[in-house]
Amino acid sequence: MIGSLTLDQLRVLVTIAETGSFSAAGRRLRRAQSAISQTVAVLEAAQGVTLFDRSAHRPRLTEIGNVLVGQARLVLMGAGRFEAMAAVTREGVEPELAVAIDPLVPTAPLIESLRALRDAFPNLAVSFSTEGLGGAERRLRRGDAALAFCILLPSVPDDVRALPLLGARLLPVVAPDHPLAHLGRAATRGDLEEHVQMVLSDPSAPEGPSHGVIGTRVWRFVDLGRRLDFLLAGLGWCRMPEHLVGPLLSEGRLVELSIDDDPARLNGPLTVYAAQMRDRPLGRAGRWLLEDLQARFEHTQRAS
Repeated sequence: MIGSLTLDQLRVLVTIAETGSFSAAGRRLRRAQSAISQTVAVLEAAQGVTLFDRSAHRPRLTEIGNVLVGQARLVLMGAGRFEAMAAVTREGVEPELAVAIDPLVPTAPLIESLRALRDAFPNLAVSFSTEGLGGAERRLRRGDAALAFCILLPSVPDDVRALPLLGARLLPVVAPDHPLAHLGRAATRGDLEEHVQMVLSDPSAPEGPSHGVIGTRVWRFVDLGRRLDFLLAGLGWCRMPEHLVGPLLSEGRLVELSIDDDPARLNGPLTVYAAQMRDRPLGRAGRWLLEDLQARFEHTQRAS
C-alpha cells in the first residue's frame, strides 16, 4: 500500500487537521473542496482505513485518523529535511560533519563555534564525540571524523594537515592537604618519586609514553574528570590544563607545584591542533567551522 502513498495526500490530511474542515483546507491549499474530498477518499481507500467520521455536519478525525496525522507530520518533516540536505549539498556543503575532540582541548570556544555553525548551516547534520587521549586522531584516521581537535605527539604525522590553534599550558598541581603542598620549596625529582603521579593516557595504549612523567609510581587515567576527582581527594599529583584548574587554584582547592628542572616546563605548552586527513578535504561547512574556531581561539588568547 505504501507505493500509492504521496506526500501531497499527507499534506492534505495534515492541513485538514490544522484548519478544522475540508473547505478551510481547500482555501489554504488553493484547491476546490471537491478536490480535497477526493484526495482523502483515495488515501482512505489505498490504506484501507477510515480517517474521518462523516456522520456529523463536519467530518471529524477518527481515532486512527488522529494517529496517522501525527505520522504524516513526521513524514513531511523528514521529506523537508531530505530536500534541504540535497539543496545544501548542491551548494558544496557536506551532508554531515563529524567532529572529535581530545580531553585537553578547551571546550568553551568550540561550543560557541558549534552554536554559530548551527545558525549558519541549520540543515547540516553534525555529530560530535569526546575521546580519551589519542582518540580523536584515531577517529580521524578511521574516517569517523572529518575534523579532530587534538594534541599530536610526538609530532604531526605526514598524512595529516594540522592547523595550530593554541598552546595548552599544563600546570603541576596537588591538593592542599597533600605532603607535596607543604614542602616550602621547589619539589625535586626525589620528592616526586615518593608520591603517585596521575597521568592521562591513551586508552588504546595505556602503558605507552605519556607527557611529563616523573618517577615510577604512576596511576593512569583515560578520563580527565575522574583524574580530577582523585586529584582533589589528595591521592597524588598531576599536570592539568590551566583553563580547567585556574578556578580551583583561586579557590584554594588546588596548589600549584614548583618543580626543579621540570622537563615539561622546558618543552613549553602542548600545541592543540585542528587536524584533518590530507586526502579528505573539508566541505564548505567544515572550512567555515575551522575559520570561526581559529578566530575565537585567537580572541581568547589575546584576552588572556
